Amino acid sequence: MFIAYVVVTVITIVANAGAAFADLARAEFVLANSTEVGISQSWIPLLAALKAAGAAGLLLGLLGVRLIGIAAAVGLVLFFIGAIAAHVRARVFHNIAFPGGFFVLAAVSLVLAGAVQRTAPL
Repeated sequence: MFIAYVVVTVITIVANAGAAFADLARAEFVLANSTEVGISQSWIPLLAALKAAGAAGLLLGLLGVRLIGIAAAVGLVLFFIGAIAAHVRARVFHNIAFPGGFFVLAAVSLVLAGAVQRTAPL
């Protein structure tokens, strides 16, 4: 169980850190997607900060601060529920798999973090 937690969480960290970097770099696909789903480009730095904070919190969880890791996973799950809702609200379905994939990674990280926490409490 612990190996699965580490593997999935590392993938989630890398994915969210990469997404935050793309946001901060104002990658063309980020700007196009935010416009398409009706998110103001002024929100992009805040959204990048939330993704980066989630990635950092997951990393802290891997390093032993498990409750921070769990909180970060919860935050990312909620973040990506919001992203999926923005896509549905705007009826932009052609790329909804991206926030959906990030949601799944965050949710699996959360479930595995909880399982590891129960089997080896601090």
